[in-house]
Amino acid sequence: MIYINFKAGASSEMRRLKKPVKGSWIDMINPTDTEVKQILKMFNVPMEFFTAALDPDERPRYDVENGCVLIIFKIPVKRSSGPLRFETIPIGIIITKEVIITACLEKTEIHKDFHEQRIKDFYTSKRTRFLFQILSRINRYYMRYLDLIESEIKTLEIGLTKSVKNEEIIQMFTLQKSLIYFNTAVIGNGNVLENIMKGKVLKFYEEDEDLLENIIVENRQAIEMISVYNNILSNTLDAYASIVSNNLNIVMKILTSLTIILAFPTMVASFYGMNVQLPLQENPMAFWITFLISILISMIAATIFVKKQWI
Repeated sequence: MIYINFKAGASSEMRRLKKPVKGSWIDMINPTDTEVKQILKMFNVPMEFFTAALDPDERPRYDVENGCVLIIFKIPVKRSSGPLRFETIPIGIIITKEVIITACLEKTEIHKDFHEQRIKDFYTSKRTRFLFQILSRINRYYMRYLDLIESEIKTLEIGLTKSVKNEEIIQMFTLQKSLIYFNTAVIGNGNVLENIMKGKVLKFYEEDEDLLENIIVENRQAIEMISVYNNILSNTLDAYASIVSNNLNIVMKILTSLTIILAFPTMVASFYGMNVQLPLQENPMAFWITFLISILISMIAATIFVKKQWI
């Protein structure tokens, strides 16, 4: 799917065009081969740019060829179902002399924000500034999803104290995996941002420098937050493992103590069940005497174990 958008001023609304004009934004969502070839012919964009942008395993990087600049960023995505609640996918941002092109495998919340004009003061005609606004929005969603992950961690921590099932543990491992993906993506994005700041990728105006600096700061904050939440998850899982191990030791100690206590009546009954001469064998109260002796020995053993806090 290809969306061609144009917005040139603060007072103007973003318009959907049938054909691109200078200063327009071409948003390509999981495009077909025919759509890709159509854009290639129009703006002389290298085919490798689209191949990289639509590769789900592509890492953040930049490239310059034929007067076109390619910037690949990893953007966060929240899933309603599936093995991962949060993951990352690449988005390719191609800046030509006439238009700015974005290529992504799916439509995300970031795309929707621009399509629905939730972003203040963005113009497709100012390509470099528009690029920085996209990058800023990507960072905002990383921060937003990290807040959601923090909330889920707190909920799972409460559940761990009340449940002995594996569901909470599996969810925590899933969140930890998402944080690993986030960490790799944000660090890669940060390296690209540093190169943009050094002027290695494209030229930008001084008025946009503050915006780029803010984006770099937000990126570093996201890295710090990911590190903190990852440590919290690791410590929580370690603490839970220690609690489970300690509870297991307590259960084993109780069972062992009970086994020893119950072993005394068995021993007495075994001794008096042998076919040899035994004390009290002629006494009509022999059964009750041996029974009371068994109970007395067990009670003494139980008292000793309780005093030593073994049970």
